[in-house]
Amino acid sequence: MLPAASLLLDWYDRHRRTLPWREATRDPYRIWLSEVMLQQTTVAAVGPRWLRFLARFPDVGTLAASPWADVAEEWAGLGYYARARNLHACAQAVVARGGFPTTEAGLRELPGIGAYTAAAVAAIAFGREVVPLDGNVERVTARLAAIEDPLPGARPRLNRLAQHWMEQPAARARPGDFVQALFDLGATICVPRNPACAICPWLQGCEGQRSGIAPTLPRKAAKKARPLKRGVHFLLLDGAGRLLLRRRPPTGLLGGMLELPGTPWRETPWTEAEIPPFAPLPGLTWRALDGEAKHGFTHFELHMALRVATLPNSDAPDGEWLTPQAARAALPGTMQKLLDLAASAGALREG
Repeated sequence: MLPAASLLLDWYDRHRRTLPWREATRDPYRIWLSEVMLQQTTVAAVGPRWLRFLARFPDVGTLAASPWADVAEEWAGLGYYARARNLHACAQAVVARGGFPTTEAGLRELPGIGAYTAAAVAAIAFGREVVPLDGNVERVTARLAAIEDPLPGARPRLNRLAQHWMEQPAARARPGDFVQALFDLGATICVPRNPACAICPWLQGCEGQRSGIAPTLPRKAAKKARPLKRGVHFLLLDGAGRLLLRRRPPTGLLGGMLELPGTPWRETPWTEAEIPPFAPLPGLTWRALDGEAKHGFTHFELHMALRVATLPNSDAPDGEWLTPQAARAALPGTMQKLLDLAASAGALREG
């Protein structure tokens, strides 16, 4: 049996985190934006970026009407760029239908909105009696009920247990506050390592703590090793110190984002004979820099080599020519690591 929702709400009223998207208006656009940004990104990183995004796109209509390039530019550095593509498409769908759906099921029908985001927006913005299952809620629920089955297999069971809280009158009366209280509990007390059980409002009802196994929960199935992919990219500078960027195809990984031109990413190492056709100007002398830029994606590791050249007195290749400072602001984090590699080798000056 799960502990009383009222105990958690009393704790939340005293100790809730002050976050910019926790507003009295409960604007679904602002709540939806925060939830999308918070996927795979820390609260500390999202706070200022959420405010900056709203300054540029203050409402769903503005976002829907803006060109993709502007949205991609504003999202640069937040990672997981499919979120930005889905965000843009979803805004257009919301405008087309005349506003946000107010139910979890209706929200699920929008592009890019999955089970968690639909439940979170439904509960927080519209007061629907549903508990969204994120990592914090999974951890809290697994520990309270001492669920030792490993993730991800245990997820359906944890979700069923979590929904039982909404059977309690206190949770039903304040569903938005209740789910945010769960988030705060997992983020500040029931943390992954060294949980502060002694000050937890649900200490007395926690089976995991009573059994002495709370810090080990939730259990996770062994991860498979991620494959290693490799690529070679090209930094072409003109006489003014600007560098050449190109936009990736609209679909796929980092779809629609700017990049330094380069080869595809693959597990087989690139041979010297294969690389030149992918250069912006294959006939140039390209200097290979020492080292690699490394980036971890969800399903693979990426190592990127970098080659540098200066544009001779000839026609410039097609693409976007930006100063190093403007390029860093516009590029996704993966590509920014190539700029770091060039700067450390003295091949790029950003000052």
